[in-house]
Amino acid sequence: MRFTTFTAAAVIGLGLTGAALAEAESQEPIKLTMHDWTGQLLTTTIMGKVLASAGYNVEYVQADYIAQFAGLKSGDLHVAMEIWETTGREAMDEATGTGNVVNMGETGMNAIEEWWYPAYMEEVCPGLPDWQALNACAREFATPETAPLGRYLGGPVTWGGFDEERVEALGMDFEVVHAGTDAALFAELESAYQRQAPIVLWVYAPHWAPTKYEGRFVEFPPYTPECYADPSVGINPAMAYDCGKPTGPIWKVAWSGVADKWPGAAKAIKAFTISNEDMGAMVADVDLNGKSVDEVSDAWLAENKDTWSAWIAK
Repeated sequence: MRFTTFTAAAVIGLGLTGAALAEAESQEPIKLTMHDWTGQLLTTTIMGKVLASAGYNVEYVQADYIAQFAGLKSGDLHVAMEIWETTGREAMDEATGTGNVVNMGETGMNAIEEWWYPAYMEEVCPGLPDWQALNACAREFATPETAPLGRYLGGPVTWGGFDEERVEALGMDFEVVHAGTDAALFAELESAYQRQAPIVLWVYAPHWAPTKYEGRFVEFPPYTPECYADPSVGINPAMAYDCGKPTGPIWKVAWSGVADKWPGAAKAIKAFTISNEDMGAMVADVDLNGKSVDEVSDAWLAENKDTWSAWIAK
């Protein structure tokens, strides 16, 4: 894990007072986890800067999205700002069930993560967005490496999502190939879209991609919790995951000791909210307009001071 310290001294430019900086309950660092997609880096950086503005010592820790729960349960890590209902619910529920991790509420953002294709593919694959039509057109999505199977370009393997399980359970003639990074995933989409080349891939929202590119999410059999948990439920009575992915909130979680050691920070973390629209615009500023996460988070903080000041109000 890579540690980065971020202290209150670094956020004087946000208009802080000496009194505010003196009120943190403990100067032990609050460790916020950082992952590998732009939106999560933004939410975490915003939260870190707000906590630092209230006098807390903040450390950003690079951690795997699912594996981070071991550190949250042990108290080696303290706060994770984005657990997506679509991919992280099972791991979150297991961790909160131990009593060592607590759900800190919704972020205000609602998530969708699913297979997505550009609109131009409907000309060569009639019947889309139905998944059965997609499967019938699998060869249209093949690459030299996957032929005769179609290629589904998944997110980085650390994101979870059960794509391999879904392909097997639904008997799809596709091979799952994982992009190495978030940037690589959308670079492939940009390249394919410019060339009008076949592609079906993992796209998520809040994000700029569903706005920038014309396309649609694939429609799989509707998700139910039983579809994931009980193989007998769904169209394949022998296997689980024979349905689409869930949609729903993006959650915040924390080590259960946060509220005892840093009660003011816990209050601020629970109060944190941001909209899909704000997040999509910020991700676009970073990914498309070449701005840094620091620049974009600072701009949001400057424009929304009344909002975040209420999170840390005594």
